[in-house]
Amino acid sequence: MTLKRTAPLVLLTVAAMSMTACAQSERDSGGTGSGGTSSTKDTFTFGAAGAPKLFDPLYATDGETFRVTRQIHSGLLGVKPGTADIQPELAESWTPSDDGLSWTFKLRQGVKFSDGTPFNAEAVCYNMQRMFEQKGAGQQAAEYWTYFFGSFSDKPADSLYKSCEAKDENTAVIDITRSTSSFPTILSLDSFSMQSPTALKAGDANNVQAQGEGFTYPAYSKAPVGIGPYKLDKYDEANKTVTLVANDAYYGDKPKTAKLVFKIIPDESTRRQELQAGSIDGYDLPNPVDWKGLEDAGNKVLVRPAFNILYMGLNPEKNPKLKDLRVRQAIAYALNRDQMVKTQLPEGATVASQFMPETVSGYNKDLKPYPYDPAKAKSLLAAAGATGMTLQFAFPTEVSRPYMPDPQKIHAAFVKDLEAAGFKVDVVSKPWNGGYLDGVSNGQFDAWLLGWTGDYNAADNFLGTFFSNLEQNDFHTKVLPFGKTLSEDLKKADAIVDEGQRDAAYQKINQQIAEEYLPGVPISHSPPALVISGKVTGLVASPLTAETFDGVSVGK
Repeated sequence: MTLKRTAPLVLLTVAAMSMTACAQSERDSGGTGSGGTSSTKDTFTFGAAGAPKLFDPLYATDGETFRVTRQIHSGLLGVKPGTADIQPELAESWTPSDDGLSWTFKLRQGVKFSDGTPFNAEAVCYNMQRMFEQKGAGQQAAEYWTYFFGSFSDKPADSLYKSCEAKDENTAVIDITRSTSSFPTILSLDSFSMQSPTALKAGDANNVQAQGEGFTYPAYSKAPVGIGPYKLDKYDEANKTVTLVANDAYYGDKPKTAKLVFKIIPDESTRRQELQAGSIDGYDLPNPVDWKGLEDAGNKVLVRPAFNILYMGLNPEKNPKLKDLRVRQAIAYALNRDQMVKTQLPEGATVASQFMPETVSGYNKDLKPYPYDPAKAKSLLAAAGATGMTLQFAFPTEVSRPYMPDPQKIHAAFVKDLEAAGFKVDVVSKPWNGGYLDGVSNGQFDAWLLGWTGDYNAADNFLGTFFSNLEQNDFHTKVLPFGKTLSEDLKKADAIVDEGQRDAAYQKINQQIAEEYLPGVPISHSPPALVISGKVTGLVASPLTAETFDGVSVGK
């Protein structure tokens, strides 16, 4: 599978202006629609690697939550199946003003939310304003908005979003504050899906409260109302299943199966056993050593491109010794990443030299990964007066990720490396959606393992996500001397119209991050796979790990 590079701003604009109100569904119109036939089942059961956090995608950040919510919700823009390219979804066309600061969206007509209320321009503006006007804990929880739009209504000068106006029933105009290569592409992200204003109000959707190290969410977060092919039937937390049923009000082709069940099975070997037993029809992230055996047994292993990054995050605000570049470099030299990649990741995985994969424009091919050199690590630690320093190092449990098939094993290998280099490691673990992600967001750990699968094909989606927002990023670069400069340089690079100049700017920034800043340690890029029964047809693997399941059929 070949990734198409993101078009530069100029090309995006031209493409956008030429797009007309004639978008057609990409879905296969054959078959009988939801409910199955004499030869097909009415249910597709998928083994999920982790539990969803909630069902309001505005407050979600992880793939297991988005895997469910993208079946329920739709956005103004979508992603063409099997690619990283945008396509019309609820908006049939979008046209920018000459200065690129005002975008007119022509909406599909006759579309309704699953509660029967109409989708129109007023609903678009209600959703945009609802996201923009988050307060307090809601701002912390709405991380994707912070990543991509910068700030909220209490700090409008720092926000990419400016305003939204419903010109008429089917025309919404969204104004932004600066030119960027990422808009309107970011409106294809699951977090910015359109939700029923009526249901949002009734469910007090914005009432997020901080509680301890995490958040509590309002009733709406478990009773979502969207425009996707499915709607939530029930989340049985005791039995660890999420059941969706076909949305009869859906504007597109009816789903191939009437029911979609996510069976939450954190342990990979258990997921494999359940597939072999026929109690699930597919699952994500099979262990690479099992791929051949799974295929020999008649299953299909679908390997996606390595459009991701695994990294070790560092928090110098939590542990001030990490403010010293020599300490951060010592960590990079201490980790035997070559060995980890060879022993724990699938064929095709590579050690990372920077925080984005090489298929993304702006990748710096001249950079080399820090080599494994424990003697160098010890020397740097001694020079920094930090020999024997304690490093609290966290990993997630109850989950596998596309870039991190077995977090505990990877963490254990790195702990051994760090201790050999002179660190004293304080091991911490928490369930993925039971404290780990909130712990990273709230700055609870000195160091942690995390990763990122691209949402779309642009350097800003990787580097900008990690480091652009100076006041709120997981690496806490605001306490480091380069933090402000890095943030400003990333924003300047994103605003460059000329593709060649923009690529050069990102290549320079990648070099500075690797050689001068090192706010964290890039670890690896890994091609994730998913596996389905030989009876399953119609599933298109996504380089973004963003599969939709409404076109899937399961033979009896």
